[in-house]
Amino acid sequence: MRRRDLVLLLTGSFAARDGFCVEQKAVPVIGFLGSPTPGSYTPLVAAFLHGLEETGYIEGQNVAIEYRWAEGRFERLPALAADLVDHRVEVIAADAVPSARAAKDATRTIPVVFISGSDPVERGFVASFARPGGNLTGVAMMVAELAPKRFELLSEMVPKARVIALLLNPNNVQTDGVIKGVREAARAKTVQLQILKASNEGEIDAAFGTLMQLQADALIIGPDVFFHSRREQLVALAARYMVPATYEWRESVAAGGLMSYGASLTSVFRSTRRLRRKNLEGCQPGGSAGAAADQIRAGHQSQDR
Repeated sequence: MRRRDLVLLLTGSFAARDGFCVEQKAVPVIGFLGSPTPGSYTPLVAAFLHGLEETGYIEGQNVAIEYRWAEGRFERLPALAADLVDHRVEVIAADAVPSARAAKDATRTIPVVFISGSDPVERGFVASFARPGGNLTGVAMMVAELAPKRFELLSEMVPKARVIALLLNPNNVQTDGVIKGVREAARAKTVQLQILKASNEGEIDAAFGTLMQLQADALIIGPDVFFHSRREQLVALAARYMVPATYEWRESVAAGGLMSYGASLTSVFRSTRRLRRKNLEGCQPGGSAGAAADQIRAGHQSQDR
């Protein structure tokens, strides 16, 4: 065996086929950074994979995915993001504001495609919609801005309601903004608004007990990835206490909830396919007007009832 052939064989850089040496390209790896439990995201991960397939990438064939789940414990996200960086993934898909923040803090070079429920400029993820800058791009759903509309629709459905409760996660950065918007809507309709807070399963149960003590006529479930992951618990409690409730996403209605108003999460997870494809093909988000345009269009298209 010639020395050159021996070196190629030992390094594993090339594979012999039909008498020629063909370079073997490594399969690109996507890091998926999820805030909740994997079980609660089963349909969303399916939409995520479907979106990839539409751009020609199939998990297990020409792309690999490293999943990291915080299991609802947001304090774990920085370590999980750092682990994905250590695995040298080509792009990180961040499912919500907390995971996007952790990914942003973990790397300034690996592209991050985020899904944000609030203004990404205000959150500091991008410099502007026109020119994102940095290594982040994604979809903004502006869910906090839809909270007052959610209140109006619920008050129309329960026209005799005099007390409406709003359940929020105190750890969510959007909480203050949601309270402000819904309070203004409640004041306009002369409805008393009661604020309830929960950040774990036990506190959700306790919140419904308080709901009964307040004699609330209806309930708004605030925008939060934790509440989405606990949608079955929330729907069951609303049915048990016979309180009409409105939710952020249609997945809660599919679980038996009364009504929802907001973005379709499955559409959003699927719509980020163009941004992930660009990153896998070596395009960087920073300064890309095309990436910014995708960011705005995807966000607008995903808002439906």
